[in-house]
Amino acid sequence: MGSVSRDIAHDVPPYIRVYKDGTIERLVGTDVIPPTFDAVTGVTSKDVIISPQTNLSVRIFRPPLTTPTQKLPLIIYFHGGAFVIASPAEPKYHNSVTSLVSNSRAIAVSVDYRLAPEHPLPTAFHDSLAALRWVSSHAPGGSESGSGSEEWIKQNVDFDRIFLAGDSAGATIAHHLTIRPDPDITFKISGIILINPYFWGKDPIGSEKTDPVRKAMVDKWWEFVCPSDSGHGLDDPLINPLVDGAPDLSGLGCGRVIVTVSEMDILRVRGWAYYEALVKSNWKGIAEMVEVEGEDHVFHIFDPTGDKAVNMMKKLGDFINQ
Repeated sequence: MGSVSRDIAHDVPPYIRVYKDGTIERLVGTDVIPPTFDAVTGVTSKDVIISPQTNLSVRIFRPPLTTPTQKLPLIIYFHGGAFVIASPAEPKYHNSVTSLVSNSRAIAVSVDYRLAPEHPLPTAFHDSLAALRWVSSHAPGGSESGSGSEEWIKQNVDFDRIFLAGDSAGATIAHHLTIRPDPDITFKISGIILINPYFWGKDPIGSEKTDPVRKAMVDKWWEFVCPSDSGHGLDDPLINPLVDGAPDLSGLGCGRVIVTVSEMDILRVRGWAYYEALVKSNWKGIAEMVEVEGEDHVFHIFDPTGDKAVNMMKKLGDFINQ
């Protein structure tokens, strides 16, 4: 049956398994593809290291240009994967961001934040903030004005049209970077795109009350990446934006929000609760809600060419270009 050293210390399906000898086995989300030119959409991508100290990198995507200095919106994208799997180079995420760039005619910076458990939370949030600061170093104004050297950002980004976007755990990151403004960021965030956001809480609500198996599964995900002795457990404000003590939604630092949920997703009710709390708050922006019938969590990642995924990407592209 194997040695004691290979006994399992943590089994967190369907993502990851940790053995007592310290070995970490990721069960999905480990494939990678290089940056490339996509012949169908004309979108080009490349990888850039933005912090040699931490080896933090981003994958930048750019659609075809009409002129070398054409100014386009910028999407700063945070991938999902429960904070433990995936990357911008994972084929499904590479293709999904390519589709979003093609539909929105925007540049995208997809952040390769470090993953738990090797890098426990809040490392993913800190890395994502570092990516925002790196983008900001290319923007006019501020003490770091003009210090950024990435030509695609300097030449082609319209800094009046910056959007944060993410799916699942990435949507959680996008929310927190917008609700907690950083003084080192010189640009304003125009809007955020929250695709099947990974919000959660200790006490079950809505359909969670009748689905204890999936409720326990999602509980386990968060307890693995953020053990209870490090914070508030399942009601940590990092995962529960509606808990007492979380930043007030009226302070959300953008003018527009779009939230998407999927009918069959256990996280659906939390997405709706966030949207409803936002529109009832004193926030002065405009919020839009989209529910996709008959689909489960991040279905668009797994079936990108299906009609529902295609329609959702077109809707997100329209949101960016309103």
